[in-house]
Amino acid sequence: MLDATTTAAHFLGSLAQGQEKQSPYRHWLLDNMLPSRMVDDIVALPVAPPAIEDTQGRRETHNSKRWFFGVEQQQQFPVCHDLAEALQSHEVVHTLERRCAVNLKGSSLRIEYCLDTDGFWLEPHTDIGAKFFTMLIYLTDSAPGENWGTDIFASPTEHAGAAPFIRNRGLIFIPGSDTWHGFVKRRITGVRRSLIVNYVTEEWRSRHELAFPEQPVG
Repeated sequence: MLDATTTAAHFLGSLAQGQEKQSPYRHWLLDNMLPSRMVDDIVALPVAPPAIEDTQGRRETHNSKRWFFGVEQQQQFPVCHDLAEALQSHEVVHTLERRCAVNLKGSSLRIEYCLDTDGFWLEPHTDIGAKFFTMLIYLTDSAPGENWGTDIFASPTEHAGAAPFIRNRGLIFIPGSDTWHGFVKRRITGVRRSLIVNYVTEEWRSRHELAFPEQPVG
């Protein structure tokens, strides 16, 4: 049975086996992050890729077209509720804190469902500031001959590689002054589907984006 408890246990197993990398900054590459059925259910959500022209290298350029696992979405779609409950759980939060050496107490969970199409790109940035934690979960495979993985940079201008964009794999890092990442503009044949998971400061202004706007973790 797929529920929050099962999902949390599955994710913790993936985290325990994650590959820790130190260059160009500390990050983790994870495999088999969520139950396979959960990935299927997220991909099957009735959410169409937004009609977006130039992002200008930033997601916030089109804030009104972004889709989150917020309160309303969790009420409508059980898969959104199950994942949010799993990532909100004390066991998951506590394990992330220990594994990644980060303090998440008092932060708020934010889960964004991204459906990127050809023309999408992101300028190198660090996520520093209101985000204490960043995790990317890739929901589909890249198209043949393409790699849609997050680009990792040693500096704003020095490309160091890209995470493998493979179904149910992903990337974790703790935002800092050196955690440069983005998405170099390149061909996207189809839809690049992923989740962005953050734990953010409790002062986060866009409360509708939060999974539990009245319930910080910890």
